[in-house]
Amino acid sequence: MFKNKVLLITGGTGSFGNAVLRNFLNTDIKEIRIFSRDELKQDDMRKKYNNDKLKFYLGDVRDVNSLDDAIRGVDYIFHAAALKQVPSCEFYPMQAVQTNVVGTENVLNVAIKYKVKNIVVLSTDKAVYPINAMGISKAMMEKVAVAKSRNLNDYETVISCTRYGNVMASRGSVIPLFINQIKTGKDITITDPNMTRFMMSLDDAVDLVMFAFKNAKNGDIFVQKAPACTVELLANTLKNMLGKSEHEINIIGTRHGEKLYETLFTREEMVHAVDMGEYYRIPADNRDLNYSKYFEEGEVITEAHDYNSHNTKQLNEEELKNMLLNLTEIKEDLKEFGVIAWKQ
Repeated sequence: MFKNKVLLITGGTGSFGNAVLRNFLNTDIKEIRIFSRDELKQDDMRKKYNNDKLKFYLGDVRDVNSLDDAIRGVDYIFHAAALKQVPSCEFYPMQAVQTNVVGTENVLNVAIKYKVKNIVVLSTDKAVYPINAMGISKAMMEKVAVAKSRNLNDYETVISCTRYGNVMASRGSVIPLFINQIKTGKDITITDPNMTRFMMSLDDAVDLVMFAFKNAKNGDIFVQKAPACTVELLANTLKNMLGKSEHEINIIGTRHGEKLYETLFTREEMVHAVDMGEYYRIPADNRDLNYSKYFEEGEVITEAHDYNSHNTKQLNEEELKNMLLNLTEIKEDLKEFGVIAWKQ
């Protein structure tokens, strides 16, 4: 599928972009283009990977002209560029709109112009029943992607979205924060001990991207089934694994725009979601604006339920420990702390 093809990763210098890059680097893909606005991270990546397949494009998704050169000649796009720090977006909501909504439309418009085969847009649980500016902007981003897809044929350009909850040890995860607090002797800060988060590795996240590239029809949204745990259990498990079981935990209260649990799709979406084994596919609602002809085609949603980190499988400490031990970052931290990893 990807042999001799060209892949563009927007926001490619982030943890997600790096994970997707590593998945493709040693395959028969022809070229991987990294598009981002951070020239220092691009230079770091250039030195780290030292691979002729990698090409770097400096620009911003807000600037449609900078996208033009990057997208010309591309076959596949993974669109990960975003503003995603929830508190920051609360204070600067229009910046979230400019990057997450307008920037996504720019990427899609240029991709359609150059007849890119397949585009996977990275979304988030916060787009579902959004309560914060970041989530609202991502929800609008999904709407833009689905709206664009309605005017396309699957044999021309396919646009789909992938939704994620917490990706363990990524830049947006609390795991690096907790470990750093333990390293520096500071209290672990928890906003609400009963808060739950999905537990998914970066490798799992990349698998979902690959699944979307291979299976998407226009307007699809894909969700991976994943277990979850409370933030308190996560903190205590990390303490025990690092041999710091007495380390203090400080409950600091909920931050700006923070949700108690992550929701990956709504009860309304559950009605027509397709169970595909390890994943759910949420097809686009492709009815048009002639509502009168749909009066008899409504859907009963009163018995449906959403899919969230409160009602998915809840991990116990041993199960969570085994998941964490599969992460390279955790193995490195255990080594730094002088702890021998448990045999699984």
